[in-house]
Amino acid sequence: MAFPASVALRARTRGTVSVACEELGGREVVLVESDPFLRRGALQPEDGRKIAEAAILARQLRRPLVALLASSGADVHEGVAALAGWGDAARQMAACSGIVPTVVAVDGPAVSGPALLLGLADQVVLTEHAYAFVSGPSMVRDFTGEDVSNQTLGGSGVHARQTGLATLVVPDAVTAREAVGDLLQYLPGHADELPPLIASEDPFDRPTPEAGEVVPELAAGSYDMRDLLRALVDDGELLELRDGWAPNLVTALACFDGRPVGVVANQPKAIAGTLDIAASQKGARFVAFCDAFNLPLVTVVDTPGFYPGKDLEWRGMIRHGAQLAFAYARATVPRLCLVVRKSYGGAYIVMDSRYMGNDLYLAWPSAELAVMGAGQAAAVLMRRADASERARFEADYVERLLNPYVAAARGSVDVVTEPRDTRRVLCAALAQLSSKREALVGRRHDNSPV
Repeated sequence: MAFPASVALRARTRGTVSVACEELGGREVVLVESDPFLRRGALQPEDGRKIAEAAILARQLRRPLVALLASSGADVHEGVAALAGWGDAARQMAACSGIVPTVVAVDGPAVSGPALLLGLADQVVLTEHAYAFVSGPSMVRDFTGEDVSNQTLGGSGVHARQTGLATLVVPDAVTAREAVGDLLQYLPGHADELPPLIASEDPFDRPTPEAGEVVPELAAGSYDMRDLLRALVDDGELLELRDGWAPNLVTALACFDGRPVGVVANQPKAIAGTLDIAASQKGARFVAFCDAFNLPLVTVVDTPGFYPGKDLEWRGMIRHGAQLAFAYARATVPRLCLVVRKSYGGAYIVMDSRYMGNDLYLAWPSAELAVMGAGQAAAVLMRRADASERARFEADYVERLLNPYVAAARGSVDVVTEPRDTRRVLCAALAQLSSKREALVGRRHDNSPV
């Protein structure tokens, strides 16, 4: 089935939603757009069916599905018919998952049923004045007695920092379209093709000594992981996603020698780069997205482990931490991992270690791979010793165990590389792995620890 670059579909059907095949950011997409000025974008039964038809068409044409929404919810004048239309839209959007990329941008309200469409999308762009929630302020007031505004309940700031719904937050509708185009440039049209190469004049073998200079000599010193990543990727360009949520983990799109990749990295600036529930969820969702659309994964590790605390354990740290391990374990795209400083305990495993099945495990000479740090080990093994004995134990522990060469001798590390050579090694490895293909296990679906 072929369509011109821009053509409206079901144009004579009533409702607040329009559907078209268009170009957006230089990519052919199936575009859904609601009219916020017509009954505040309330979805009529026909609107739900149009969104469903758009999702079906996106799968048939193998094009990304993009929705630009501003809707006050299902049209109350239509009764249950409007709910049925929304249900059909949700079912067909879910069917797009892992087949074509789905991106929703909101400039205004996304309330009740339409709000849940955002949760079904791969990526969500919100404008600064957008808001989204399932139950609005009036229902909150009736049930709890609390007065809240639309922005306090579900504004873009809430979804950027607290819920993790917003991939990007932008000023207005124009920049929202541009942001969608920025996202799409890294992605294939569908799951059966590779992402497009992005031209760059940045040499693949450019030395990167500045990457090593970012990391302080003091093991407990803080730094911004994004500075290190920009030193490694093409032209220093890093499209960070969900930067306000779980800032202790960086998830971003970038390129190495023109090849788009997904980057996952601990952020020492935020709670020392430890993993908590939000970071585990953020990383797992991003890894699964990259795996679905053939984006190789580059993981950069500097973490002392999982963040300790009764509250986290009671809220399900085990289950949520397993989400990140599960996402890496089932990923079949090329996977590279680089340890730049600390990699301890359970976090060492879930951050795409050799034993999670990655393709290449790299470490800088400054890397420390162990069950725990020297101070923690002394607290466990030398708790009855005096200060001088503990100091000697820690010094010996650091010398004997906290270096990458012990791990390399045991096959846990493939290559110990200098910071200046890191970009060259990563680019060469991605080129070698560009033909990697894995046979998928035949089953209905897996059962991830959601």
